[in-house]
Amino acid sequence: MIVVDALIALLVVLAVYAGLSVRMVQQTQRGVVFRFGRVLDGVRGPGLARIRPVADRLRRVNVQTVTMPIPAQEGITRDNVTVRVDAVVYFKVVDPVKAIVDVQDYGFAMSQVAQTSLRSIIGKSELDDLLANREPINQGLELMLDSPALGWGIQIDRVEIKDVALPESMKRSMARQAEADRERRARIITADGEFQASARLSEAAKVMAETPAALQLRLLQTVVEVAAEKNSTLVLPFPVELLRFLESSTERAAAQAAGAVGAAGQGRSAAGAVGPEEDGGGPGADPGVEQLELPQVAVAAVAAAAAERADGQGRLRTAPPHAA
Repeated sequence: MIVVDALIALLVVLAVYAGLSVRMVQQTQRGVVFRFGRVLDGVRGPGLARIRPVADRLRRVNVQTVTMPIPAQEGITRDNVTVRVDAVVYFKVVDPVKAIVDVQDYGFAMSQVAQTSLRSIIGKSELDDLLANREPINQGLELMLDSPALGWGIQIDRVEIKDVALPESMKRSMARQAEADRERRARIITADGEFQASARLSEAAKVMAETPAALQLRLLQTVVEVAAEKNSTLVLPFPVELLRFLESSTERAAAQAAGAVGAAGQGRSAAGAVGPEEDGGGPGADPGVEQLELPQVAVAAVAAAAAERADGQGRLRTAPPHAA
């Protein structure tokens, strides 16, 4: 009976010893053993790790890739623009011993270094680079983080800028600039199209000048295109040359009418100089008969008619005034 109790007690002691001397390390972890406060060289891999009870202490280190967001940092770019930039860092532990021994809290240390490096890279960059050319900035930020991280047993996989926040005034200014640039390009495209169209129209005008019938055919085609839309009103172009012809004809007719009126006035003056015997106002005239005189308008009309008749004969004839 005493032997059985001693055997049971021994088994219990062995079980307690085994429980105190065995630790489990996950696949995503590595174990660092401290014996009496001094780190051992070997790193325990995943699985069961045997340590000495009381003397050894095991610390587990995660070797997975860590995604650490960098809080938004406000700074002034090289071209004096205030911006707020946030980023993200991807890193992992490649040397668990250094990550435990050389730095107190490697996660907090990486966060602080990332924030200061981000503020530094903002001051060295311009706004256009932060908005459109981020790849060199990401590489520069990664190089700035690699320097302290390698000494802590940490490898930087990648660093990327997430967002760039601009002031509202800067957003409005950039919007106006973009609108002005789009308007400039639209005007250039429109002017280029007009230039090409004018060149084609010039060639078409030369062809139509050689064959005048082409202009009439083009007019008829335009009429067909307008009439195809079922419009109740049809607008036809009026040739400018016809307007010029009518204008020149009007000026020539006005000049002829003015010359006829002047000739009629001269003829009336000559008739007034004739004696009383010739114009019926002499002593032999009948005092009971009233002498009538043509009005000025009638005289002008007669003169205009005479001028029109004289166009074919080459000279102007004026009838003497007569009494009614």
